[in-house]
Amino acid sequence: MVFDNDGVLVDSELLANAALARILTSYGIPTTTQESIRDYLGGSMARVRDLNRARHGRELPADFEDTYHEAVFAAFRAGLTAVPGVADVLDALDAAEVPYCVASSGTHERIRVTLEVAGLLDRFPDARIFSSQDVARGKPAPDLFLLAAAKMGVRAADCDVVEDSPLGVRAAQAAGMRVHGHAAMTPPEHLAAADTVFRGMGELPALLGL
Repeated sequence: MVFDNDGVLVDSELLANAALARILTSYGIPTTTQESIRDYLGGSMARVRDLNRARHGRELPADFEDTYHEAVFAAFRAGLTAVPGVADVLDALDAAEVPYCVASSGTHERIRVTLEVAGLLDRFPDARIFSSQDVARGKPAPDLFLLAAAKMGVRAADCDVVEDSPLGVRAAQAAGMRVHGHAAMTPPEHLAAADTVFRGMGELPALLGL
């Protein structure tokens, strides 16, 4: 079982995209929180750089990542919580002895900070945390999910993935995995390519046959 982090385990997407929108706007690239969610949800910081280069012909400052992480970590520590119901899903997986991990476009530092603040870090030891930093190509390429499956000792075809972004859905499908789209914040139609789409974590155990 593979979980995305932001918007799936931790309720961070609104906080993170509000911070990103403020920073891009300060660079002279006017961006609203909703535009940030639309354009960057599920992607890495490298993808933010690439999209702004392609769209605006602009190189973001060298300290962009540091500026972003400073702002977003402050926001997380002030108000981040776990996604409602996710602890119950993890309990069900533990009871069924189903191994699980997290595979996120975020950095290792971001993943650990968010899981710690949300009270979930003890569920994910280092060997169960995978970041886009670990692969050459982030989502929507399948590399991160394939790495997670290999390290967990599970065939890709036997993996279920929970994602809340179209990029993540594409990555999971490219990896040959079954993917469940979490549509609590993302419009369900944006996740229509997933094998299943659900709104609340309370629905997930039944979808997984737990």
